[in-house]
Order: sequence, then C-alpha cells, then structure tokens
Amino acid sequence: MQNISEIDELIKLISKLPGLGPKSAKRIVLKLINNRDELIKPLANSLAQVYKNVTRCNSCGSLKSSSKGCFNCEVTKDNFNKICVVEDIADQWSIENSNIYKGYFHILGGTINSIGQKKEDLLINSLVERVNRDGIDEVILATSATVEGQTTAYYIQDKLKNSKTKITKLAQGLPVGGEIESLDDGTLHSAFKNRSKLNSNSD
Repeated sequence: MQNISEIDELIKLISKLPGLGPKSAKRIVLKLINNRDELIKPLANSLAQVYKNVTRCNSCGSLKSSSKGCFNCEVTKDNFNKICVVEDIADQWSIENSNIYKGYFHILGGTINSIGQKKEDLLINSLVERVNRDGIDEVILATSATVEGQTTAYYIQDKLKNSKTKITKLAQGLPVGGEIESLDDGTLHSAFKNRSKLNSNSD
C-alpha cells in the first residue's frame, strides 16, 4: 500500500514538534483524520489565525496579537522595578505559573552559541534600552544552567556594566545543566529566593 503524500508530509511536520517522534506523530495524524470535523477544521482555522495575527514583540520578545498588542509591554500600571530575563516564552510561562515572581519579563529568543543562533538575533540591545528607559532597579538573569545559558548571562552582565542597575542571577536549587522550563515550583522558588548579586553598582 502506497503512502499518501499529504499524510506523510503532515507526519513529518508534527514529528518536528518538541517531545514528538514519528510514532507519536502518526498517532496524532490518525486521531485528526478520524475526527475531521471536530479537530482538523478548527485546528486549521486556529493555526491560520495564529499565523496571521500573532507575532513576536521586538521590544520584550513576548508574543503579541494584531488586535490586543503585547501583553508584557501593556502591563505598565503596576510600575514594576524588576525585569526577569529568560531564554524563551516557555520559561516565562513556567515562572508565572509558580507565582514566585512579580515583575516584567524579557524574552531573549535563545542563547549565545546555540546552533545557528547569533547575538544579533537575541533581544539583548532592546533589554539594555528597556533598563535605561524604564528606570529598572534589578535585572534577574534567569537563563538556564547550561554552558550556553551561562555564556549568555555573562554577556548580558557585560552589556549592563555601565548601568546603575543591580544584576542578579538564579542561585540555589538550579541544577547544573538545568533548563528553566523543566524545573518544578519548589526548585524555582529556591532559585529566585536565593538569587545572588553579580555586580556592585547598587546596594
């Protein structure tokens, strides 16, 4: 029996998603096909709307919609004085779900030395602009404990060395090689509570 090219292509695309391989992708595709009206049509429509209306904010790195704007940039009424710097949006969601941090977020969009990732692709310059423009008192570097994450943190620290902003990083509870997204709430709480100071610009 010959494979149907449309199905093969769909399986190939779905298998590229995190945590999914060819076998899982095949099961998902079969589920979709067996529920055409309930799943395929609304999923296709939703994906089309996301593709059309949702983009990345050039200022903070979060997602924004054409109708509602960027949620991160719109949250100004609280007048936070802290920015938590993370690698991707999944990290922000994990920290938000833990309810251990109240402040602004800045999503870099990756790390230095990631495959195919350039410093210019990361929103580091816009982070420096936000810190200077918004009078931020503390920048919390919540990058992963991988080599790439720590290299990125040191680079950001160097970019902010002339500012008066206190720079801290997550400390105890963050295992070597650990990624923010995979940490449980208890570990995140410990990492935030025991964050350490990296510069001496502020008391």
